[in-house]
Amino acid sequence: MPPLFRRLLLLYHALRYGARLLWLAAPSDRKLHWMIELVGRVHASADSARSVHGLLPALGPLAGRFAKTLVERPELANATLHDAIDAVDHLETPLPPRESEEALARAFGRPLATLFSAVDLVPVRSGFAEQTHFARLIMPVNGHREVAIKLLRAGQLQQIGDELALLRWVARWLEKVSGTARRLRLRALAQTFTDDILRRFDLRAEAANLSQTGHHFDGDTRIVVPNVIWDLCTPLTLTMQRIDTLPASDLSGLHAHHVKLAPLAAHIVEVVTEQAFEHGFFHATLDARRVRVSIEPDSLGRLVLAEFSIMSSLSTGEREFFVHGATALFEQDYGRLAELHRDAGHVPHDTRAELLEAELRTRAEAHFAAAPEDRSAGSLFHHLLHAVHPFDGTVSSRLATAQRSFQQAEMLARALHPGVDTWNIARGVLADIARRDVDHRGWFKRISRELPHLAHMLPRVPQLAVRYLQHEHDRARSPGQNARLLAEIGREYRRTRALLWACVLCGGVLGAGTVLLMW
Repeated sequence: MPPLFRRLLLLYHALRYGARLLWLAAPSDRKLHWMIELVGRVHASADSARSVHGLLPALGPLAGRFAKTLVERPELANATLHDAIDAVDHLETPLPPRESEEALARAFGRPLATLFSAVDLVPVRSGFAEQTHFARLIMPVNGHREVAIKLLRAGQLQQIGDELALLRWVARWLEKVSGTARRLRLRALAQTFTDDILRRFDLRAEAANLSQTGHHFDGDTRIVVPNVIWDLCTPLTLTMQRIDTLPASDLSGLHAHHVKLAPLAAHIVEVVTEQAFEHGFFHATLDARRVRVSIEPDSLGRLVLAEFSIMSSLSTGEREFFVHGATALFEQDYGRLAELHRDAGHVPHDTRAELLEAELRTRAEAHFAAAPEDRSAGSLFHHLLHAVHPFDGTVSSRLATAQRSFQQAEMLARALHPGVDTWNIARGVLADIARRDVDHRGWFKRISRELPHLAHMLPRVPQLAVRYLQHEHDRARSPGQNARLLAEIGREYRRTRALLWACVLCGGVLGAGTVLLMW
């Protein structure tokens, strides 16, 4: 269907169903009379006109501020948007078995019988424009024969693309005819929503996210990450190792499989904290639906995180700010935390440190005064990030997303085992990450980050030294100045030689220390 015709058709349906809602709301015995009377009353009523004229000036700034906030911080709407999509998952009808078989064969580019010895054509899960099938490979790949296949429904994906195109089209025309729309940057907002929705259905990116997370937690006994079968991944399919799991919220099922809930709850908090603040790569829409537990004998009780399509990442600076800022907050060192906010640029440079420190203290002390079982690390972290707002400050949207993911993990852990001490678990994990940042491991990590820059700078040192000496020689005007310059050259030569020897000795000591630590 041509894109323009598709957009006009969507607009027609929007207007049609809007009018139909009004028609259904009218009394069944006098619908037409009721609608004419409704229009007449609205038009003739002076009170309604005054109410509308009085409401619009108040609503305008509010709506404007809301749209501006969504433009600047789209993550505030993204979570709600994906929650809405998840809520209608069960309303989506999967493809019939025959159409599923044809869709899978088209996606793989070959008959299913050449790849799989068995395929369950009735999907085990149907989501928004996607469905998941279980299958058994003819030949195992990386030791895995049982696999799960996520299939995108191409027709429904095309409809989503058309509707997103309509959204951008309407936003573009509104910006052409309305100054308010241009001020609110509706096109940028529509593009943000489009990119976020399409990212949800990018299976190649989801496979890469899954693989990277598996690399981060390789060998970790608390979590198992399904392996990706790359040879069977296409733009419309994601094939991965099948792991038998139960939802983390299925307490009766977990009890039936003898899964211990106390360590499981602690592992949820630990893994999500390390995922966000050590590796800097985490689920941006984490909730109970995306946390499952393995019930296979080899990995019984391990966490299995699902839905890797919506991920986020923290920069090195953001990660270090949160880790060291949270550590300072747990230690009630508000002065240090205020300085960290200032150094990170979260508040204007003229913000008084003692006022920011007082704001942090006012917000945080109530948490420390609560009973240990009532303390919430997620709520404390909320104040860690949002205490800068009274000073016209702001933190990065990715930090806010990471804090929200941690809070979701904390809520799930407490639902699993109400007695879990999430406060001290988070405190211990973050303190351990901070300790690794400042000890020899963090030092070596920083040195490794600087080595590429040093590789470009060191070869230029002799040239810079020659230019400096030439400049000083040109400035010399008398034999006495020349003599002093020669003396300085000799002195600098001796210092440089001593420095080189010191570097050689230090390099030898560091190399030996590294070898010993690796042993």
